[in-house]
Amino acid sequence: MSDEDDRSASEIGRRAGRMKAARDNPGPSPLRGFGTFGMIGWSVAVPTVGGALLGLWLDRVAPQEFSWTLALLLGGVVVGAFIAWGWIRKEGD
Repeated sequence: MSDEDDRSASEIGRRAGRMKAARDNPGPSPLRGFGTFGMIGWSVAVPTVGGALLGLWLDRVAPQEFSWTLALLLGGVVVGAFIAWGWIRKEGD
């Protein structure tokens, strides 16, 4: 083989390596961002609504001086924020 053949073969090898690296590690896509945004939203919404519903039920079954609904609504927001924070940390890695 000549030097020119060696250079073209190494150039082909480099290009193939870059193409494989691009396939193995795709960059972030806008659709992935929308999916993450939706997952974080549901991570906050589900515990918040669940806490509110449980609070409404507890207000009827076991009334107290404080409102179970407001307490568990706030608790659901806090739990949802921790879950969302975990998702954001996971996506950042």
